Parts: sequence; structure tokens; C-alpha cells
Amino acid sequence: MNFKKITIVFAFVILILYLALIVSTFFYFDINDFFKSIISKRTLFSIKISVLSACISTLVAIIIAIPAGYALSRYKFIGSKFIDVILELPLIISPAALGAMLLIMFSNQVGIWFQEHVFQIIYTFWAIVIAQFITILGISTRMVKSTFDEISFRYEDVARTLGASQLKAFLSVTLPIAKSGLFSAFILTWAKAFGEFGATFTIAGTMPLKTETIPVSVYMNLSSADISGSIVMIMILISTGISLLFLTRIFSKI
Repeated sequence: MNFKKITIVFAFVILILYLALIVSTFFYFDINDFFKSIISKRTLFSIKISVLSACISTLVAIIIAIPAGYALSRYKFIGSKFIDVILELPLIISPAALGAMLLIMFSNQVGIWFQEHVFQIIYTFWAIVIAQFITILGISTRMVKSTFDEISFRYEDVARTLGASQLKAFLSVTLPIAKSGLFSAFILTWAKAFGEFGATFTIAGTMPLKTETIPVSVYMNLSSADISGSIVMIMILISTGISLLFLTRIFSKI
């Protein structure tokens, strides 16, 4: 067997492993239980709160990630290397640990004062949003930075020589060129937020019809031996994730 065939075999090993995970869920799949579970009040609430929180957290993360990613891509400044390293924090620290850090932050004197005088965060909808936001911010900034890295700064220099300000050159030249990459970053970041569990579980809890997102619902259904309920939520996560990945691939070619 030559080297080419060996590498292809390893690629198919990856495919087989993940397909085996997906196919295994169908051993417990019952169409009647599926439709009964998916239209239940609890399931519909979990879908709604997951979509809404993912949209809010992703939108805020991208709004911050675009200027931050641009700065890290274009400029060298004091602390830029440290910021570039800290973006990897959500990847090297488990989501549960990030959630615990958030819980500790909002449980100290400053955090308690904020919750008492501004608004409550722990074990609320906003805890879900914050947990997702902290989990995806570094990842979204990294993806945005990579998008700007692929765009030559010469386009902006040409615009500047024609009289455009730095901001106008960014808005009229760089952003339109980067639209595909930014859209992909938004979609993938949203998918990551949509499927977030560890940090959400830690700071928002598992209260039905209040803080029960789809990943949390998977855990709660398994805890109560409700395999059918878990399968419904898993199917939603898989179908959503794969659909978004295909959408990203299609849009990146436009």
C-alpha cells in the first residue's frame, strides 16, 4: 500500500468514527416518541432559549471581534502577543472551568453588589448568554483575525492614497472583501454558542422552562433515563450543526 492510500485510509477512519456515533443514536430512535417529544412545551422552550441566547452572545462577540481581530492582524502594539495567546483560553480551559470562574467572579463582593443593584445574573437567562459569550469570544476573534490576515493591506493603502480616511478605507474596502470570512466566523461561532454546555451548566443551572438549553436538556434527560428525550435534542444539535457547516461551505465559495 502506497503512502497516498494510507493517508486516505486514515481520513476514512475519522469519517467512520463520527458516522458510527451518529448512526448509534438511531438504535433508540422511535418516530412516535420523537414527534411527541419535539412538540412538548419543555422542548420548544429549550429550542427557543438556545436560539435566542446564541444569537445575542454571537452578535456581541462578533461586534467586539471585528475591531479586535483587525487590530491584532494589522498592528504591532504593547500586549498584542499576550492578547493573541489569551485568545486560546477557551480552547485550553474546559467550559466547565470557565463557568466556575464566572460563578466565582459574580459571587465576590463586586459581583454580589452588581447583582443586587443592577440585575441578577446567576441562574438566569443572562447567565446563559454570558457563559456562551465568554466561551466563544476568543474563538470568534481568532477566526476574524485569520480572515483579515488573508487580505493584503495594500488595498487599504491604495484607498488612503485616493483620499480615504483609515476608517473609510476599512469600511469601504476591507470589510466588503472580508464579508465571506466574517459570515463564516459568525455562523461557526453561533454553532459553538448553540451547543455550549459546560459553562452554561455551571453558572445558569438546569432549571426546566428557565435555563434549560438544548445541551443541558440532553444531560437532564439522560439523568432521568429518558433516552427518547435525549435523542430528540441530540438530533436537533446534529442537524443544526451540519446544516450550518454546509451553509458556511456554500457561502465561502460565493
